[in-house]
Formats: sequence, C-alpha cells, structure tokens
Amino acid sequence: MSTALDRQIRPIYDALDTQSNKSAVLACNKVLKKQPNNVLVKALKALALVRLQKVEESLLLADEVLAKKPTDDGVLTAMMHVLRGLGRHSDIVAMFETAYKQHPQNEDLGTQTFFANVRVGNWKAAQQVATKMHKQFQDDRYLYWSIFSAVLQANDMATPEALRPVLLKLALRLISSGNTPSYFNPDRFYVHLLILRELEMYDDAATLLNHEIGQKICETSLVCDEIRRDIMKLKGACKQEGEQAKVKILEKKDRNWLEFLSLLDATFWDIASTSEPASEDVKAAVTEEIAKTRKVFSEAATVDGLKDRSGLLALLELEKRTKSHGLWTDACEIRMMAENYFSQFGDKACCYEDLLPYLAFEGEELEQWTSFLNSRKSFDTPDTLQRSINVYKLLRYNLTSAELTPELELARAQEYIKVYLDGLKFGVNLPDTELQPADDFAILVGHAYVSLWKLTGEESHLQSAAATLEYASARSKQSYRIRLLLIRIYHLLGAPALALDHYRLMNVKQVQTDTLSHLILSRAAMWSLAPLGDITYMSECMEASQIYMSNSTEVCNLLLILFAIVMTNIQTAEFIARAFSTERYSQIIDFIEFEDRLDNSLQRDLMKVEHVRMRVAHEPLNAELVDMELIELKFIFDRIHHDNRDFEVIPNYQPRCQPSFNEQTLPLKPPGAGWLSAYLKVYIRAFQEASDLDETVEDKLLIGDRPKPSNDPENQLPLRERLVKKRQEEIDDLSEDEKLFYEYTLALSEWVGPYHDYVRPPPSALLAEAAKSNDLKPGHPLKSMAAAANGSATNGHSKKDEEPPAVKESPELIPKFFDDMKSRFDAVISGTALPSELLHIVATTQEAYLLFALETVRFKPNSIIKQYKFGQLAQSFKDLRVKASSILNEMSTVLAKLGEEVATPDGRKAFVQASSSIQDSSGFDHDFVLGVAKKTTDARKQTYEGIAKGLAKVVKNHS
Repeated sequence: MSTALDRQIRPIYDALDTQSNKSAVLACNKVLKKQPNNVLVKALKALALVRLQKVEESLLLADEVLAKKPTDDGVLTAMMHVLRGLGRHSDIVAMFETAYKQHPQNEDLGTQTFFANVRVGNWKAAQQVATKMHKQFQDDRYLYWSIFSAVLQANDMATPEALRPVLLKLALRLISSGNTPSYFNPDRFYVHLLILRELEMYDDAATLLNHEIGQKICETSLVCDEIRRDIMKLKGACKQEGEQAKVKILEKKDRNWLEFLSLLDATFWDIASTSEPASEDVKAAVTEEIAKTRKVFSEAATVDGLKDRSGLLALLELEKRTKSHGLWTDACEIRMMAENYFSQFGDKACCYEDLLPYLAFEGEELEQWTSFLNSRKSFDTPDTLQRSINVYKLLRYNLTSAELTPELELARAQEYIKVYLDGLKFGVNLPDTELQPADDFAILVGHAYVSLWKLTGEESHLQSAAATLEYASARSKQSYRIRLLLIRIYHLLGAPALALDHYRLMNVKQVQTDTLSHLILSRAAMWSLAPLGDITYMSECMEASQIYMSNSTEVCNLLLILFAIVMTNIQTAEFIARAFSTERYSQIIDFIEFEDRLDNSLQRDLMKVEHVRMRVAHEPLNAELVDMELIELKFIFDRIHHDNRDFEVIPNYQPRCQPSFNEQTLPLKPPGAGWLSAYLKVYIRAFQEASDLDETVEDKLLIGDRPKPSNDPENQLPLRERLVKKRQEEIDDLSEDEKLFYEYTLALSEWVGPYHDYVRPPPSALLAEAAKSNDLKPGHPLKSMAAAANGSATNGHSKKDEEPPAVKESPELIPKFFDDMKSRFDAVISGTALPSELLHIVATTQEAYLLFALETVRFKPNSIIKQYKFGQLAQSFKDLRVKASSILNEMSTVLAKLGEEVATPDGRKAFVQASSSIQDSSGFDHDFVLGVAKKTTDARKQTYEGIAKGLAKVVKNHS
C-alpha cells in the first residue's frame, strides 16, 4: 500500500476502531470519489454500514467486493467481519477458499481457509484443507489439524453412523504414519488415546499408557490422566487402577479424590461388575478387600489429621457402599465415623454438604446422632459459631414428620432468630464486602417459616420470612444466598418488583444469565406490565440474551417486511480456532460442547418465548411483528435443547422428609422442554395464519445462512403436521390453566385456519409487491427478488377461482374457555390462594384474548369482509370479542380494587401483626417490620393496579 493511500485510509480505521461508523462512511466516500474501484475502501464502507444496520447498501458493496475475488489480507479481514455481521458464514468460507486457490503457495491463506471452516463447524472441508497444507508445507501441525478434524467430523451428529468408524480409522492411520510420535506432545498424545478409545482398541491404548513416556505424560497432564482412567475402566482393568491408586495414596500422598474413588471401585469390582447375585466366596473375597481398603483410608486419615478430609470422607463412602451391597456387619459404624468427621471438621463450612449423603439414620441411631449434635452447640468464637451452624443444619435434616408440627416449627424459627442475632456480634467490625458469619442462621429462619407456610397455608409466615431475610440482607449485602430466598418469597407474595431488585443486586453476568435468569424470567409475562408500556421485563430478557448474541445483528426492512437475525457465538468460534492454532486439542471438544449447550440452551428459548408473549401485549399486531417473530420461532422449533438452568444454587436446609426449598417455593411448575414446545406451537400457528409469508417467500427474503437442520426424524415431518401433533410431555409440563389455554388455541386455529388460507395472497403477488417496493430504494435487490414477473403485482388479494369456505359457528371450546377462566378467577378471589396463582389466571386469559385478536386481525377491514362474503364470520368474531372483553374488564375491576385494599394503613398493620412472632427478638422492632410491610404492600399494589390497567388497555386496543 502506498504512503499516500495509507494516509487516506488511516482515518477510516480510526473511525471504525472508535465505533464512529458514520464518520467512517463519510471518510470512505471521500476516498471512493477519487478511487471508485478501491476494493479495500469498499469493504471498510460495507463494514461501517453493517454496524449502522444499513443492510441493503452493505449487501451491494459486499457482493461487489466478493465479485472481485480479493486476496489482500486487509480486504479479506474486513469482509470476514462484514459477512459475519450479515450471517453469511458460507460466503466467508467460499471467499477464503477462492483466495487460497488463487495463491496455493500462501500458507497464511491456507490457514485462514482452515479456520473459516472451523468457525462454522465444517469439519469435512477443514480436514481436506489441512491435508492439502500438510502435503504442501510438510508441517506436522497441519497433519494433526487434519486428524482432529476427522475426529470431530466423526463425532458430528450429522455424520452417518456407518461413516464414523471409517473416519476414526483414517485418523488413526494418519497418526501412525506421522514422522513424529504422538507422545512428543501431551495434546497430540491425548488425540491418539481419544481415537483408540472411540475405536474400542483398549489394548493398544494400554500399550501406549504403560510406556514410560506415556506414564510421565499422564502424571503431568490432567486431561491425559482423565482419558487414561476412562480407558482402563472400559478395558475392565479396574483392579489394576485400584492398585495404582493405593500406591499414590500411601506412598505419593496423592489426595486427588479420583484416586480414592478408583480404589473404592476396585474394592467392590467383583460384585458391582455383574448383575448376577454374588456367591458366598465372592462376598468373602470382597469383605477381605473392604478390610484392606479400610486400612488404607484409615492410615491416610491418620497421616493427614486436620490438613485434609479425604481419608475420613473415603471411609464414610466405603461404609455406605458396604451397606448398599449387603456386607454390613456393624450398624453403628457410619454414625461413629460421622461423629468422628464432625469432631475434626465440624467447624468447616463444607461439613454439612460432606456429611449429607451418609445421614439417613433411623431409630436408635438417629437418637444417638441427635444427642451427639446437641452436645456440640457453642457460640463462644467464630469457629464454634460455624460448628453450631452445622449442628442446627444437621439436626434439621433428620427431623421426622412427627416433629414437623406448626408449634415445633415456630419454636425452631424463634430459636434460629435468637442464635442469629447473638451471632451478629462476630461480624460487627466487618466491611460491607464481607459476609456475616451468622448468615446461615437467617437462611434457616427462612426455611422454617416457609415450612410453616406449607403446613398451615397462612401467608403471614411468608411475611415473617421476608422481614427476617430483609434484615439479614441489610447486614450482609453480598450474600446472594439470602437474596435467592427473597426472590422466591417475593414472587409468592405478589411483589415481583422487589424480587427483580434483589436479582439485580446479585450482579449476574455473562454465562450466569443462562443458569440463573430463570429466577425472574420464568413465566415473566405473568408479572409484566408491558400493555402499559412498561418494558422492564422485556429489557431484562434482552439483557440476559446478550451472552447468546455476541456481535449479533438484527436487520429489519420495513418496506419488504423482511427480518433476518443472525446469532453467532463468535467468541466461542474464535476460541476453537485459537485452540487449533496452539494445538490445544483437549480444549476443543469442551469448547464445541460449550458452544452447543449455549446455542441450544433451553433457557435462551424460554426467554425468547416470554419476550414474544410480552411483545404481543406491548406492540400493535402488525405484519412486521408477525413476520419477524414467525421466522425466528420456526428456527427455534427445530432445536434439540440443553437445560443449563441451575436450581441447586438455591440453599436447601429442609428436612429430608420434606420437598426441597426450591420445590416448596415454586409458584408454578418450572417450564421445561415440553412447555417450550407447546408454546412454540401455539405462537407459530398463530403467526403463520396471521402472516402472508410462506416458506417460498421466506427463503427469498431471508438474509444470511439458515440454521443447520436437525437430524431428529420427527423434524422431517411437514411443519403443519408437527404443529397440530400433541405430545404427552408437552401436556405434563403445563399448568391446569395452560392446558385449557392450549386446547383453546388448537380449536381457534382449526376454526379460522381455512379462512386465512383462502384470503392469503399467493407468493408471486407478495414477491412482486416486495420487488416493486425495493425498486424505490437504493441498494441491492434481495436474492431472487427480481424473479417476480413484471406486471404481476396486485393489491395483495387476487381474485380466487374457488368458492370461499363455508362459514361455521365458533367451536364451543372457545367461549367456554373464557367462562372457565372467569370461574377459576372467582374461586381464587374467594379463597386463600397466593397472588401468583391469581395473576397466572389473569395472564392466561389476557393471552388468549390477544391470540384471538392476532388470529382475527386479517379480517378487520370491511373490504375483506365484503369481498369474501365473511359477514357471518365477522359477527361471530364480534360476539366472542364482546364476551372476552367483558370478562377481562371484570378481572381488571377486581384487581384494581385489590390493589387499593392491599396498600392501606390497615393492610400494613395486618402485615406487622402477622409478623409478630419475630418482633419478640431484639433488632426486629416494629418500625423495621413496618418498613418491610410498606415495601411489600406497595409492590403488590403496583402489580395489581398495573395489570388491571393493562387489561383495560388491551381490551380498548383490540375491541
């Protein structure tokens, strides 16, 4: 590049680096006036236009640059970002392949071509490129790129089953023929072992592992040691592994828990490896092995003392397995070991979780264990405080059903409050960034009051729990565990705004949003005030989705009613490319799995459906919304999902005879894959009927690559057939109200579907209209748009040859649904149900009304009614709309009245009086509880009144 040109282009790069995209476009235009054929400047301008979401202009420039078949590194890099932003990943691959073919001696171009295929998971092409590079440049690195690409192709779900062993054998042959043995590099050695394991060549793998170099690699590489363990287990050499583990534990003082598990597996191998009943001789031999293993673990525990707890935990696990196999001789052995463990490590925070799997005591053993724990209560120092916390947790875990009465639980709650307040003295001088040592006592208080609520059904116990946990949260601002409990309790109390506040204070970031956002976004439409214009929950959905949309681009062409959304997890693809570059093969499979779990996350698509539900309530029901959401929901429908949600993060200190805290505080059954599938069907059917698009039109208007098709045989069925097919797992995931709603949507779609199909304009008319609109704008005509014949444009409704379908009365199920929901609403109002159940009924009824509006919006214009003689149909729509509107207005009136009643002085006084049980303790004075009462009742009032006004607005907008 000349110096003069460099001076001209430098401002463009500076503007792009600082995200000044408009300035970058102006700078590009300035250069292009003098040099209209400068390919680099055109590529940079296209990049700036993509960032400005001016897609049509960027498409024109991108295609111009691609037509030049660029080979310059700067142009290729800029175009890679442009095409990635447009979702044209296949074009990126084709661009680099074309450049590499023009300069086959350019090693950098070959590498970029390989990485381009890697980023899109095109393993077959990547393997071919790497093979070509190895032959050309004689670098062993490219050989292993080829080998591992073949392995990844074999593991790809799209690869036919019969082809997989062929690819693995090819990879093995390439490794064997390499100039350098695989054990010269730990990651190459890992690849060799991986291939042998997949081909079930365990003896060959053992030969490599038993080699001196193989042993040294496994000693220093955790991934190689992990695959070694797996191979030895598959080979059936469990006893050999046990002997090695024994040596490592006793002689090398290795305290890796995997070594203890290897010895435990070896000890019980003769019994565990067969499904046949063990003979007496086998039992005797295993009993002898148990004694030897007990001696090894006891020696390790004696040597370690208080430095390491592995030995004692291994002894507990040994006794547990001994009991499970019926070889137990001393019934009190586990209890005595648990007491020994507690005596040594009872002051550790992990003690409770460590002992939990071994504490299923009954009868006399339980009495002795309880007596032992009661003698260990002490509150003199921070260490004894932690020991006492573990005592209370362990005592609570083994409570029997007879001990879980309201009176005893209330006494426990008051005792937990007392010891919590006493324990606060140990954290008086701690900064706000530190946790209070007594936090777990506050969590136990919350558990006790939730248990009381489940036993009595009295909401006052939830209010007491909220007041106690708010007090604890104010003194331990960084305790996310306390906030998790408050989130659940506030949802039960109908105060979602307070739950959202606590969630935000947890400062959830990055991939945590995938595992934790379900806490506030599960059925978020139930709490949303979107009809009033409050987009709080919609914004929360978008923020939580950022992890899935790294460098994503959303494009909407209003004239063409076009939508294309590109979601590419660029960061993970780059990590995979870098791992290849540095030959970290052991990381690549983990990166690919991570990318797959994130791209196909169940929570991701649950959030999307919630966003759609709220958007339908918030925005006008026009063609732009319908077409945009239809295309994206159809992409989601074919995914096989992974559930990455974390429910275990919620503390659980409830007795083992009770459900967990998570299960007790769920307002409704958590939505799963069945719920998602059911709601996708509901909305795809509705959008499909309300839209003029079909698959032909979508294919012509969609920018970017389509998602990879699923190999699931069920996905090969026609879409319409799949949408009406009911599966039991879908029904099981729905609440009772949602089941009624699901049946209602099926009946509605079946009723109005034929009328939509008759009125909908043919694809040729829609494409001609789109082409006509596109001609009025500068930029690039979309693919196949020009195929629409000149003069074929119509007003969107061409004359039909066949007669319109006969108008039928609405199915009985449709009006009955609204009657049933009104009955459910009245029953809940007159009963003692929590606000969450009431709001779920209201939200479901409102959603049914909105879907009815969506399904009938096409028939609103009088011209349609007259042209197709749908007067009787329009009257049916009107009658149903009037009935549903009346019911929604009644619900709105009742909710508004509830909102007025709940936040009055009398309502707050009732809250304070209901929480009188905690006010006996110092610190929980009247003013503090009154403050919590005011916050809670105001938040509930805001929810009731907001949803009531939202209902009224929905009725007004769609009546």
